[in-house]
Amino acid sequence: MAYLITILFVLVLIALIAYSSPVRRIPFQHLYTKVPEEIRRSLQTFRKRHKLKNIEVDGKVWNYLSIADSGETILFLHGMAGAYDIWWQVVEALGNRFKIICVTYPPVDSLEGLSRGILSILENEQVSEFNVVGSSLGGYLAQYLVHQYPHMIKKAVFANTFPPNDIIAQKTSKTGNILPYLPEWAVMLYLRQSVTTSIYPASGNSEIVLAYMMEQSHGMMTKKQFIARYHCILDHFEAPVSQASKIPVLVIEADNDPLVEGQLREMLKATYPSAQVKTLHNAGHFPYLNQPEQYTHILLNFLTDNGLIE
Repeated sequence: MAYLITILFVLVLIALIAYSSPVRRIPFQHLYTKVPEEIRRSLQTFRKRHKLKNIEVDGKVWNYLSIADSGETILFLHGMAGAYDIWWQVVEALGNRFKIICVTYPPVDSLEGLSRGILSILENEQVSEFNVVGSSLGGYLAQYLVHQYPHMIKKAVFANTFPPNDIIAQKTSKTGNILPYLPEWAVMLYLRQSVTTSIYPASGNSEIVLAYMMEQSHGMMTKKQFIARYHCILDHFEAPVSQASKIPVLVIEADNDPLVEGQLREMLKATYPSAQVKTLHNAGHFPYLNQPEQYTHILLNFLTDNGLIE
């Protein structure tokens, strides 16, 4: 009997150790080995040059980047597996013409909570009017901001994203219900599998897309952040159709986006019939990473002059 109890204790201990094992961090130079040297050094330089600011909102610490210029403000909002610097190539190209604000979401599990943090950052930076560029979850959040604060937004870009819907919840409910009970390493393994099987191939096997996503899943993003962001994409609200008809809106989509299926892309365009639409070909879910020059050109055309895109 004592022997069985000892075995059971050892098994429970092993299970607890396995569950609580931290995600292994991998050095930057290992993750980015296959990334072209110019791009790799550009990201490293960007991180070293720009010091992050932080602000506490509702007990959560927000880290954000503010690059000041005399021009209009662009607020960049990343997706589920991103951070403030995922936009770095576009930010570097636009930073001399605009005031740039990029944020990293802490583990906040509602759009209303995210918007409170963003408004606090904008207030801290003395910004009362801004352009918003959001991709994936960030594009969904951008729609919510247009819904809630249309008087503050000059132009809006909804990129690689979806409108309020029930499709995502129906298709991901089983996985979503399991995620909170999985150890952090298992959640990040799930993300890495998604990257290697669908996101990476759709990007044209872009090494920068692969490396950045691998870095996020190897300790840059936590399980709490990932799950909170998942809850945010399920947070339903009324699409700001009337507000968006009064604000210039650009929809950016990719015809092979593995994370935003065709039905959702069509729903987004139908939701905002007055929006301009730019369809990228074979660009995947992160075109601002693997096609930054084209992406910057599109944003510049929309945000400057007459706001028309080619």
